[in-house]
Amino acid sequence: MTQTKRPRHPPAGGYARGDETRQRIINAAIKLFGEHGFAGASTRDIATAAGVNAPALQYYFENKEGVYQACAEYITSDLKARFAPAMQQARDALKGEGDTDALIDAFIGIQAVTLDTVLMQPFASSRRLFIARELADEEPAMASKLLHRRLKQPLNKMTIALLSRILGTGPNDPVLRIRLLAVKGQIMPFYHLPNACLDMLGWKEIDVSKGALLKATILDQTRTLLQAWRVTPGANHPA
Repeated sequence: MTQTKRPRHPPAGGYARGDETRQRIINAAIKLFGEHGFAGASTRDIATAAGVNAPALQYYFENKEGVYQACAEYITSDLKARFAPAMQQARDALKGEGDTDALIDAFIGIQAVTLDTVLMQPFASSRRLFIARELADEEPAMASKLLHRRLKQPLNKMTIALLSRILGTGPNDPVLRIRLLAVKGQIMPFYHLPNACLDMLGWKEIDVSKGALLKATILDQTRTLLQAWRVTPGANHPA
């Protein structure tokens, strides 16, 4: 994939109609790139799915490489914005002294956003396929690298810091890392194996009410675990 020029129509500029058209193209492209890969999704197909003509796509993105790059940047920026309030809550909690309940609430807040993203976002399946192709080395790892650097690394660092304070152990403690994986593991099947989860639950789909039930159940389980693991009151925190 060749390096692309800056899009002629910047994401933050122009008229509302232009921004809406650009977003329609990105949404359509994420779906088609996820389903057919970079080589299999033509600019003509993307334009048709977005309800625009080919010249309009070229106006906003120059070429297919530009569309792909815009998709990767949009997925990363959108997810980062969704997590921003929870990340701020976590930073505020870590500034406090000894308020374990606030630390637990902050951890739950990050997990709640993760569940909303996995279970309830309308484009979650399309994004999953888009990123899965990169992780399988079928496409250039543009979105997955952006997500890792801009979102996953900061999230991992934050959740480790929260759990370290809750457990009263150092951030490199292997038990802490195992427990973090166990807590995160409650969500992963719904992201990586959604059809298997539906089959186990006897559901055809996860609608709003079912998603709310899953979210409430997993968050309740997580809170129970964190409260069971919390450091004994008065114990010293690791330096």
